[in-house]
Amino acid sequence: MYPFVKLTDSIVTLRPYEFGEEKALHNAVQESLLELSPWMSWANESYSTETASTFITLTRSYWSSGSMYAFAITDSQTGEFLGSCSLSHIHTLYHFGNLGYWVRTSRRGKGIAGRAAKLIARFAFEKVKLIRAEIVIAVGNDASKRVAEKVGAHAEGILFNRIVINELVCDAHMFSLLPSDFGLVAQL
Repeated sequence: MYPFVKLTDSIVTLRPYEFGEEKALHNAVQESLLELSPWMSWANESYSTETASTFITLTRSYWSSGSMYAFAITDSQTGEFLGSCSLSHIHTLYHFGNLGYWVRTSRRGKGIAGRAAKLIARFAFEKVKLIRAEIVIAVGNDASKRVAEKVGAHAEGILFNRIVINELVCDAHMFSLLPSDFGLVAQL
């Protein structure tokens, strides 16, 4: 477990989700359904403010247990909700986890996801003591693949039948980030 923290590069700020911001999360998801729904099973027409509220409650609980670190991505100047990124499926024995991200449609194409990915990866290596962050992207999700490539993630290949999206079994690109990508040494 690591205490709640904010991360920033002065353009974007990552912070734990806060109680009471379910409407902002809900609005961003609804705005982005067309882009999110092919790749995220949870992104569908039934996503409600109650769904967002439950997600916020769960992420804060997971954070406290050290099993997942979910961050709201916000504009450092205005505080506007821009999207989400997380470290999930953290394997405590082997010290790796999944790194995921999404940015609301109206703010896509501005480098936000890449900035968030770099901030959360550094957090993973420096604070959570992971030695590897995996970015697993469904084949066909070109926008997320471009983000992984732009941040310098290592393309490791395609994994067959790696993920399930809306009950559809999909192959996935495997990318990774390592502490050495940030000038750090892997430490347990």
